[in-house]
Amino acid sequence: MSRIAGLHRPADPRPVEDRAEVRRMLLRYPGEVEILTGPVGALGRTARPGASIGGGTASASGLQVALDGRLLNATELRSVVPSAGPGDAALIAALVERHGIDAALGRFAGDFAVAVLDPVAGRLWLARDRFGVKPLYWMPVAGGIAFASQPRSLLMLPGVSTQPDPSFVARFAASHYRTFDNDPERSPYCAIRQLPAASRLEIGAGGLGSPVRYWRLEDRGDDLEHSEAELADAYRVHLMHAVRKRMCVAERPVFTLSGGLDSSSVLCAAAEVSGAPQSAVSCLYTDALFDERAEIKDVLASKTASWHSIEISDDIDLTSIVAKQVRLHDEPVATATWLSHLLLAERMAAQGYGALFGGLGGDELNGGEYEYFPMHFADLRAAGERVALEHEMAAWAAHHDHPIHRKDASIGEAMMARLTDPAVPGLCRPDRARMLRYGHVLGPGFFDLEQFEPVMDRPFASYLKNRAFQDMFRETLPCCLRAQDRHCSALGMENFNPFLDHGLVEFMFRVPGMLKIRDGITKRLLRRAMTGILPEATRTRVKKTGWNAPAHLWFSGQALDALRDRVRSAAFRDRGIYDPPTIMAVIEDHARIVESGTAEENHMMFLWQLLNLESWLDAVADIVAY
Repeated sequence: MSRIAGLHRPADPRPVEDRAEVRRMLLRYPGEVEILTGPVGALGRTARPGASIGGGTASASGLQVALDGRLLNATELRSVVPSAGPGDAALIAALVERHGIDAALGRFAGDFAVAVLDPVAGRLWLARDRFGVKPLYWMPVAGGIAFASQPRSLLMLPGVSTQPDPSFVARFAASHYRTFDNDPERSPYCAIRQLPAASRLEIGAGGLGSPVRYWRLEDRGDDLEHSEAELADAYRVHLMHAVRKRMCVAERPVFTLSGGLDSSSVLCAAAEVSGAPQSAVSCLYTDALFDERAEIKDVLASKTASWHSIEISDDIDLTSIVAKQVRLHDEPVATATWLSHLLLAERMAAQGYGALFGGLGGDELNGGEYEYFPMHFADLRAAGERVALEHEMAAWAAHHDHPIHRKDASIGEAMMARLTDPAVPGLCRPDRARMLRYGHVLGPGFFDLEQFEPVMDRPFASYLKNRAFQDMFRETLPCCLRAQDRHCSALGMENFNPFLDHGLVEFMFRVPGMLKIRDGITKRLLRRAMTGILPEATRTRVKKTGWNAPAHLWFSGQALDALRDRVRSAAFRDRGIYDPPTIMAVIEDHARIVESGTAEENHMMFLWQLLNLESWLDAVADIVAY
């Protein structure tokens, strides 16, 4: 576990005061504190008790480095600068000194947020890893800039407003979780900004610059033309390499295991590269729709040395756990899945594990989300592949039809019309029906969600690739990575996601769509690459449950009564965010659907967001003092 914070004031140096302030900022996190001070700023980091700090260092020219996270190619980099001192921070200082900040960042592979201070030039650089695995927030202060791993360290600085961003509040209150991170430079707080993934920020005597990207996932102009067998072999090499280099640095690793391909592939690859079964952990539920104990049994039988099962009942103390999460996160939590993850991480930390491996990124790389199907259809349509399109639509309906979410050719055509622009190659449209489904619950005059237009990136000519790119940088991954980081860091653990290895990502964004989705089945190339490594029952399973949680049942009984009481309260009404009668109608409709068992879509995701938002707004003042 590590966290960093700092103050840099080239226009108003306060070395003594800033050293004390940075210490206070770092004491917001558990662990031992290390501070570096120069004439124009102070920076530092924490580490869990008993761990080597090693994050602050000075190079021969005086560069100072605070690092949250680690480099995964340190051995390779040390061959370039063998004189660098011990630890990744010293290595970063030596490489920046030799190559400059941009060239050095381009050489790094890892999960990191880093601050590099040049006291002689009075210049500070902040940078974040390519996918934003490690968080980094910043804000202007008198004479310079403050930065920290979480908002809490910035909110406690004198005079900083805790006012939430009203646009964020409105989207969390009444939109879909995919809208929360559409602007990667914003945070939930008006006064605080976030450094985007793969970016660096500089401030010096000339003032504060704007975030600059040092790496981009770009269209190479052509897909790989090798045979499927050759690409599967290359995929297997990439994934094994990604797992191996993380296994080399992980202390006492444990692997999350669900019934899907992604976590199973990471675990089985680890067993393959280490030559030994691994420890695994799974969340189990009483609801058969979400429970995957039957699906994981084949992996358990052949690839695990020990297995930890976290049984999560339907009558958990939902309100208390959500309140705890909000205090850990400094913000509301996007989806109910992360409640299960917190309970899992707490148990594994208590068991003495030091690193948690997972499958985040696998869906985005492999066409694994159900909503990727219409994008794949649109690519086939754009290529004039009418026969293939008809076949894929029929296979999609055959494999994935659902009593609530129906699937057939006409529905596929309607989805393409709604979610893609046939006139602009690769341009995906936002799902406005999903975004605005609960727009009517907002109080009169609070915020007009109709005016929110999400940015839809289009770096590729492919609809499928652009949809995956959007998910990686603006929708699904940011909130997941943030939640994973908050839990593991608070518990003194590291987290690793081998699918987010930039070499593997760059490779997979050159793989043709028909090797990701074919015959109505997702993750085709991954399935082939894992032949002989994954158990066959796992490798060939078509059904996708996903790592979800039965929050529809959590919002029943006492938890739902508590939510009703909250909605009836004067504090809820006085905030003016929601229209209370409309909210009550949604709550009662959810209760009706769950109690009757009718085949209708319930409101669990909305109720999760409602409870989290209210818990956060209640706790904002406490977060500063926490």
